Amino acid sequence: MSMRMGLARDTRGATLVEFGIIAPVLCMLLLCGFDMAHTLYMQAVLQGIVQKAARDSTFEDADQNRLNQIDATITSQVQALNHSVTPIFTRRYYRTFADASAAMTEPWTDTDNDGTCDNGEPYEDDNNNGVWDQDGGNGGQGGAKDRTVYTVQLHYPHLFPVYNFIGGSNYVDLSATTILENQPYADQSVYSTPQVLNCS
Repeated sequence: MSMRMGLARDTRGATLVEFGIIAPVLCMLLLCGFDMAHTLYMQAVLQGIVQKAARDSTFEDADQNRLNQIDATITSQVQALNHSVTPIFTRRYYRTFADASAAMTEPWTDTDNDGTCDNGEPYEDDNNNGVWDQDGGNGGQGGAKDRTVYTVQLHYPHLFPVYNFIGGSNYVDLSATTILENQPYADQSVYSTPQVLNCS
């Protein structure tokens, strides 16, 4: 009886057992914290880089070579933080800030009620580019006084594979977008009257 009482009161090694239980959880929390902090930092840096690059791309002398240089600069700055990232760049231009902000679908008659302009359905080509645009924009930087929506997207694996243990995604998806007006501001080209065309 006294031997059992002695074993019940013996706490030697209890600290080691407790540490063995707590340490994995603590390590996972630390890794998640580091990963989240890196993601937030990457988002902040990306937004700042995009704002600066977008301003540079609206200058009057911003030809395609200059735009490629701007994209390359963003790529190098992002890869300085994570070398496995390859940014995806998108430029869409609109006539006004209101159009760019709304990004409305070009009107079409959805005869088959499938939510997509297809099968020869008629649509109004507001930007006169010969194709139906779901966001109403036109691809590229545009011309003088056009409003350009410049977007950079990142898709890369988490720094630490801890999200496998909690059922999360293995990848981080970030994006930064800005809208700016192209120079020279007073010389916007005349837009033609919208034509009614048919979806392919």
